[in-house]
Amino acid sequence: MPDREVHTIEQLIYYQYAKIIAKSAMKVPDGKAAKGAHYGFIKNTFRELKEGVKKWSDITREDWQFVQNKKVCIYCGSTAGLSEEHIVPRSIAINNRCANCEHVQQIHNQVWACRSCNSAKSDLGLYEFYRRLLSPEKKYYDLIPKLLEKKYLKTIWHCHECAGTLESGDIDGDGEITVQDIDSIIHRQ
Repeated sequence: MPDREVHTIEQLIYYQYAKIIAKSAMKVPDGKAAKGAHYGFIKNTFRELKEGVKKWSDITREDWQFVQNKKVCIYCGSTAGLSEEHIVPRSIAINNRCANCEHVQQIHNQVWACRSCNSAKSDLGLYEFYRRLLSPEKKYYDLIPKLLEKKYLKTIWHCHECAGTLESGDIDGDGEITVQDIDSIIHRQ
């Protein structure tokens, strides 16, 4: 469950991104530790992102991090059988432009993954994949590697923009806005 100031998909994306900034700035291992020790920092960063005072970095920064990182599976750390994996599935079909969308089809949306993890993730959204991977961990969304989540949030933001759902709330209809609502755009037809 996100902060009580989060009411839309765009705000939820910014909130998740604010936690990533806190992880980096405060040198904490995960979102749980960041939220526990630096909640005020996260809240201020979220508000600055939401109000346009602060902007997230251009995705080129993450692309360079991807290229410069050690070539290992982003999900399990394996070095065997690696291939480029699309974080937002290439099969996304919000409209007829998705098949040629540079945000989805190019390096902005790619990480290294081993065959096993790539197959297990298949066409799942990042949060759904981690929910299954780390079950029964309730705050699985706070344990996703920073580079992976940053690339995902920046890419999926464009998908929601294209679908006109950035200002939507509880897309999956479960009664609350959660990270699963961010993923819900992936299988929307």
